[in-house]
Amino acid sequence: MILRRLLVGSLLAASTLAATALALDRLFPPDLSRYRERSTEIVDANDRLLRAFTTSDGKWRLRTTADDVDPTYLAMLKAYEDRRFDVHWGIDPFAVFRAAEQWIGRGRIVSGASTLSMQAARLLDPGLQPAAKRSLLTKAVQSARALQLEWRYSKREILAIYLTLAPMGGNLEGVRSASFAYFGKEPRHLSVAEAALLVALPQSPETRRPDRFAEAARKARDRVLARVAEAGLATAAEIAAARDEPVPTARKPFPNLAPHVAEQVVAEAPAARSHRLSLDARLQAALEALARDRSLGLSPQVGQQRRRRQRQ
Repeated sequence: MILRRLLVGSLLAASTLAATALALDRLFPPDLSRYRERSTEIVDANDRLLRAFTTSDGKWRLRTTADDVDPTYLAMLKAYEDRRFDVHWGIDPFAVFRAAEQWIGRGRIVSGASTLSMQAARLLDPGLQPAAKRSLLTKAVQSARALQLEWRYSKREILAIYLTLAPMGGNLEGVRSASFAYFGKEPRHLSVAEAALLVALPQSPETRRPDRFAEAARKARDRVLARVAEAGLATAAEIAAARDEPVPTARKPFPNLAPHVAEQVVAEAPAARSHRLSLDARLQAALEALARDRSLGLSPQVGQQRRRRQRQ
């Protein structure tokens, strides 16, 4: 009889907890507005970026999915930030136990046991981001939001939130934005050193941004490389070569091909976040370079004569 009552009580408690969680999920759904307010992108017929525009708050925030980045980068990210991302439900109990043990032993929060799901939740909600609010209550809310994200979305969708919103220094948000700004290319073509740098930046984006603090960026990158070596994600030769690779010390310009057509299509449909043109980015770049070279070789007098003939 006692065992039966305990079983019934446990079932009732579990049902009540599940009903409460479902009600809270319906009442307080995750706010994806920051994730949805991305940079407007103009792409060519093959989905290559022609031009992008900053968001209304002046951010470069390019949509980034797991398919947009090099698989080595994803492996590094998980090894460094969240080794059990693929199997936990938003909270890593092993990391929580370790953090609690450190907190009890040292009397302060040493490691936050933060999973990628928890970081995605924090990036969606600016109220959870400031370091000054790093408390147990904040962590509890962040953990609840992480569980909610896991309930509603797939692992790849949660990764997309992180990859799109991760702070990368200045007005750069997301892996694609940082890859274009620091390396001038899409993140699916990252080297080992480049991938390690982009893993390191979000932890302290303003003090590690390579265009201002190159040495701090290098040290942070090398710490990631050390973890990568421990995890066996790269050979000793690859790690050595990556350590020797210099970090970028200046930002590169974003692609700016067919600028007038880009502005026109955005003006015609300003709410759209992506516009595909029939142009070919490589051909467009070659033609613009050719036109630029030819114009530099013309004297002002020849240019004026050609313009007069064109008007006639």
